[in-house]
Amino acid sequence: MAITDWPESERPREKLLKNGADHLSDAELLAIFLRTGMAGKSAVDLARELLNHFKSLTGLFAADQNAFCQMPGMGPAKYVQLQAVLEMARRALEEKLKSGDTMSSPNSVRDYLRLTLQGKKHEVFVAIFLDAQNRSIAAEELFTGTLTQTSVYPREVVKRALHHNAAALIFAHNHPSGIAEPSHADEILTQSLKQALALVDVKVLDHFIVGNGAAMSFAERGLI
Repeated sequence: MAITDWPESERPREKLLKNGADHLSDAELLAIFLRTGMAGKSAVDLARELLNHFKSLTGLFAADQNAFCQMPGMGPAKYVQLQAVLEMARRALEEKLKSGDTMSSPNSVRDYLRLTLQGKKHEVFVAIFLDAQNRSIAAEELFTGTLTQTSVYPREVVKRALHHNAAALIFAHNHPSGIAEPSHADEILTQSLKQALALVDVKVLDHFIVGNGAAMSFAERGLI
């Protein structure tokens, strides 16, 4: 049955307009993005198939073009649209970090890092450079590693902090395994970076580890 034949109260677009986007399921939100279904399947049916195949929205967003376009009803145009939506969301969050105190909006930092790092196949180490008011000056991907580890050099991090005249930093890296838990090596690295940056009067405010659907904060765990 086509969505237009559903009761108005059950149609995703009408539900969003009446109740807000946060009242829709993942499949309903994805159906609005897809706009149309295909022969014998509504947009919601198609959305459910995509979510089942990729396990979650996170898995769908991380899918490469080949994997995405192999799904029935999908193609390059839809892939491009999805990537554009994700990039707009990432840039909007980045603008928010630059306009206010990042420590007063930790969820924005977490969401930005998840959009930036989640789904990457290799470990990537990122730094957000902050001014004295904790506003974002820049965010940079400093080091890229293998599937399981990244080599991070404190001296290079200090050089970039001085380059941006940063007063503080927030670090983040992803775990391709999907498990957002710190290793002992992660804890040692964080303390090494903290000590190196203290020599040039730059604070380390947090270190996030990004996994599937989560971003663990060192500060919230009392590890920094």
